[in-house]
Amino acid sequence: MTAKILPVALFVTLAAPGAWAQNAERQFQRFASHGNTLEIVTSDGRYLIKPYSAAIVETMFIPNGEQADPRSHAVVLASAAVPTTVKDTPARIEFATPGIAVNVDKRPFRISYTYKGQPLVAEKAGYLKQAGKDKLEAIEFALADGEALYGAGARAVAMNRRGHRFQLYNKADYGYGSRSQLLNFTLPVALSSKRYALHFDNPYTGWLDFDSRRDGTLSYETTGGRKTYQVIAGDAWSDVMANYTSLTGRQPLPPRWAFGNFASRFGYRSEAEARATVARFAAEKIPLDAIVLDLYWFGKTVQGTMGNLAWDRDSFPQPKKMMQDFAAQGVQTILITEPFVLTTSSRWQDAVQSGALATTADGKPFTYDFYFGNTGLVDLTSGAGRDWFWRIYKGLKEEGVGGWWGDLGEPEVHPDALRHAGGSAAAVHNVYGHEWARLIAEGYKKDFPGQRPFILMRAGYSGSQRFGMIPWSGDVGRSWGGLQSQTEIALQMGMQGLGYMHSDLGGFAGPVLDDELYVRWLQYGVFQPVFRPHAQEAVPAEPVFRAARAKALAAEAVRLRYRMLPYNYTTAFDNNQTGMPLMRPVLFADDGSASTIDTGTIAATYQWGDSFLVAPVTEPGALRKDVYFPGKDSAWFDFHTGERHRGGILETVGVVPEHIPVYVRAGAFVPLAPVVQSTKDYTTKRIDLHYWHDDTVRASSGKLYDDDGKTAEAFEQGRYELARFSGAAANGQLRIGIATEVGKHYQPTPRAYTLHIHHVTKKPRAMTLDGKPLTFRWDAKAQVLTAALPARAALAAEILVTL
Repeated sequence: MTAKILPVALFVTLAAPGAWAQNAERQFQRFASHGNTLEIVTSDGRYLIKPYSAAIVETMFIPNGEQADPRSHAVVLASAAVPTTVKDTPARIEFATPGIAVNVDKRPFRISYTYKGQPLVAEKAGYLKQAGKDKLEAIEFALADGEALYGAGARAVAMNRRGHRFQLYNKADYGYGSRSQLLNFTLPVALSSKRYALHFDNPYTGWLDFDSRRDGTLSYETTGGRKTYQVIAGDAWSDVMANYTSLTGRQPLPPRWAFGNFASRFGYRSEAEARATVARFAAEKIPLDAIVLDLYWFGKTVQGTMGNLAWDRDSFPQPKKMMQDFAAQGVQTILITEPFVLTTSSRWQDAVQSGALATTADGKPFTYDFYFGNTGLVDLTSGAGRDWFWRIYKGLKEEGVGGWWGDLGEPEVHPDALRHAGGSAAAVHNVYGHEWARLIAEGYKKDFPGQRPFILMRAGYSGSQRFGMIPWSGDVGRSWGGLQSQTEIALQMGMQGLGYMHSDLGGFAGPVLDDELYVRWLQYGVFQPVFRPHAQEAVPAEPVFRAARAKALAAEAVRLRYRMLPYNYTTAFDNNQTGMPLMRPVLFADDGSASTIDTGTIAATYQWGDSFLVAPVTEPGALRKDVYFPGKDSAWFDFHTGERHRGGILETVGVVPEHIPVYVRAGAFVPLAPVVQSTKDYTTKRIDLHYWHDDTVRASSGKLYDDDGKTAEAFEQGRYELARFSGAAANGQLRIGIATEVGKHYQPTPRAYTLHIHHVTKKPRAMTLDGKPLTFRWDAKAQVLTAALPARAALAAEILVTL
């Protein structure tokens, strides 16, 4: 977001829970099996139940008088030919896959689900319709005692969201702090501590009630659209993540520069100011990979210019040359764009003549007032609107733009009377940002097929990750409360498929100068998916413009971010392949045990990838921090000091100004690289490979993924290199293995590893590489064993340490 939006009326007003008219006389009538689909006919409608896999089943209810709507904005997985059986008894029909079984009780009518023989979830009252003017339709489910719930999009209420009723209407919350009930991503997804997910496959506005009445009921309530949901199960959280993202799509790898540092503010007012900022980073030797230009790139004023979407040549006289010069330094230029075209903008007539705008009932452009002026809205559900918008993006891309920022895409103001080609405002609102990201992703595939897009968006929907959407948490206040809410928001969004959720580092809203807050936020940002300080300009967001001490600490955070590029990029590859989020709640490691959930630390400590445990400092002047170390039989090591901590306990640790508490899992392999000024100079020719040895670990593994950092679908095209690491300890010996897989269209990198083995308490007796003696150094104080391996392409080797 770029400026404070004045309060506006919410055009879709949804009622609090009212009287529900349940069809108490609902009667089972008959069933039929059509291939892999089970049809159940009742007195008030029919159900179509089909599997997507042995762990994913879809149930669609079609009330009498309605037609089945086959379209899904979220689902991309094809319904598979899963082996199914149908068993009919006088009391029940069982429709079973090798995993999920659907049980339909005939009298009284009820649908329930099991997974591998264990109860999973059941409809409670099933389909209901609310009496009264609002006429919400609902599907109710029964919850077990003690069952924790997650999901419903981006909120800040508590990790266990049971007890809340959430509005499904994407909406900004300017300057929010430690709590926010409604934000820009309101996803119709519920996840349970019993390791299943319910995805309600309908973008219409509505509500998701996580047992607000405390009567054991989960309820999905909608203003219209499909009454369709998928049940997704798994043996472990990793299975649930993999199954959900196979259903809705996986995140493609962003360009590698997206893992670097961004210069961003509201906003750079001229080419001279942008150039001076980039030069300042180079002079201070603080790495930088992107600069983000807010709305001054197309207008000198905040109001009256939105929709110009063309360079203001007075302020930016040579934009193409500027972007070329930045790119030569390894700095990409990202431009803000909005879907609002003001009637005062230079493109208004073009948009009208092109039929690009949403309309009134009689087909005229729908215009209305909001903070930025009198406006129309690009209709991203119409071919004309999409073509018009993409022509602008394509032209700017050809000039040298490196990435895109889509702002106000809830949409920020969205009158109910406005008409889209794809339906009413209520039908399109929650999927508008999703369609916007799809437009850019598909445009790249058509016109720039070899390139990875960068798509920063403030609103989206289930499955938006498959377009490469990079979501952020909106206009968070520059406050300690704002920082406190960020881990919960990011963790929850990662659990719902959008693994790149991140925050404006340092906070966005308010002229607050708090160096301690700023530094702590950036130290946390090292371990979030995108490192992008951004704020209103009254107090600079960029470290180069901060006071000396804050700048020094912020610079160290930035440099650590760059050292971690090999690990972070590999973690992103894992997300692309498996759906596991980059930021992971500790309950994933503890399998959702009640002890983890009840400690209250579930959002205060999280895992960064598979190997790191991170505890952000979110209180001013903190000297101590409660850290939960997951895994009852595991061990964790302080990343900075090497101190060992036992897993499965809550521990109070000391806090220092230089960094936040960060720990590494015993048995982890962490590849690090030398710091570079930008990822343009990044290489994996020299890798510091760190391994944390411990008696609790007998076998472990890790990896390093590498490609050119820019080619779309590089892995699928065989344009990659994947080094796999293994560790095995037995009989006083430690074996470290390295095996390199090279894609068929990739030239392997001659890579020199420096191996650092941590927690070696005594000097080893010997160390060999492929059976030959290897020179090593042992630091008795740090308990670190170090050895340099000669550079080799496609290395396959075994290191044997005799302890």
